[in-house]
Amino acid sequence: MNDTKRTATTAHVSGRRQFIGSSLSMAAASVGVGATAPSAGAYAGGDDVLKVGLIGCGGRGTGAAQQALRADDNVKLVAMADAFEDRLQLSLRSLSAQEDVADKVDIPPEQQFVGFDAYQNLLASDVDVVLLTTPPHFRPMHLKAAIEAGKHVFAEKPVAVDGPGVHSVLKTCAEAKRKNLSVVSGLCIRYDGGFRETVQRLHDGAIGDIHTLIANDYRGSIWVKPRKDDWTDMHWQMRNWYYFTWLSGDFNVEQHVHYLDVCAWVMDEYPVKAIGMGGRQVRTEAKFGNIFDHHSVAYEFENGARFFSNCRQQSGCKNNMSAYALGSKGRAEVSERRLEIANQTTWRFDQKVKNMYQVEHDEMFAGIRAGTPLNNGKYMAHSTMLAIMGRMATYTGQEITWEQAMKSTQNLSPKAYDWGDAPEIDIARPGITKFV
Repeated sequence: MNDTKRTATTAHVSGRRQFIGSSLSMAAASVGVGATAPSAGAYAGGDDVLKVGLIGCGGRGTGAAQQALRADDNVKLVAMADAFEDRLQLSLRSLSAQEDVADKVDIPPEQQFVGFDAYQNLLASDVDVVLLTTPPHFRPMHLKAAIEAGKHVFAEKPVAVDGPGVHSVLKTCAEAKRKNLSVVSGLCIRYDGGFRETVQRLHDGAIGDIHTLIANDYRGSIWVKPRKDDWTDMHWQMRNWYYFTWLSGDFNVEQHVHYLDVCAWVMDEYPVKAIGMGGRQVRTEAKFGNIFDHHSVAYEFENGARFFSNCRQQSGCKNNMSAYALGSKGRAEVSERRLEIANQTTWRFDQKVKNMYQVEHDEMFAGIRAGTPLNNGKYMAHSTMLAIMGRMATYTGQEITWEQAMKSTQNLSPKAYDWGDAPEIDIARPGITKFV
């Protein structure tokens, strides 16, 4: 979610943000950096400088760094890492030009890491908190390495692109809890004051027993970076990471995960099965990689409640980003544009609240200072799996259960992380593509 141009507070009458690319990527085999986590009260009182490292220097990473620097009076950005030198330098210039955080940016050349091993070099440096904002494929390996290195973590959504990645994240987050380290999720809607109050009212029975949920994410096309003559296949795919399932998870995972997570939050549980359809109607050219341009998934909960998820990225069509809940006593809209509950009367949340992107960092750093670090690991991993399960259903054309999805052995990782060959561009064909 892009909020780099928003103010510190935002009303729930504003339109949904438009996508801005999260960072480009680092990769390599996950090699843990041994370290011991700081004691729980190491930063209590705010007397010690919290040193932050940014891994992934695209638009989302730059925004996350700004928010981290605004979240605490005694914090500095001291290291940056990215696969691409130009992305790192662009981010550094942008941060250095922000008047309110520029004096908290101190990154000499020896703390600027580029390449496939950039994240390892950053984690080996003297940082306390790391921001993981690369494409989703790399989140499991980066998170694992960060927790092994004893770092507090902000992890952008989603946190994996396949089942093995989700299991890796769950295991790592359990280890983070044992080591008293933070893992704060980029599923930022859970940090919005209006959403929190609305969902609490639904949990308290405002619309009775919920039997139907709807999540829509209809939007237009996004950026494409034309291939240059000197780009290898891996270079091209990394620059256009959004269009390759192994890197992004497809857009129903990369973007729609927000409202999928909202609906799971409202229900306080996850569906037991899913069936759906999807394909490529408009984005059919080779430059669009192998992701779909539309997905429609019908999920079912254990109690029989249904959840209908629809997302589309096609230009020239009407946009709509929203979520709805229908219950035995009323209905609710749970969206950035409107938070409303209608039963015998209508209640609407219309207060101004602090920007949710800022709040997630404020609460993360407050937890570090208090010695009570936050850990969002379980829901960030399960909501990622919810999105992946939907993709499994649309790619194969089959009904996929939660148990099947969690047991999936499909690993989308490339054979090697180097600048030569890249994974083959295999476009899923429902009814032909097999579940693995």
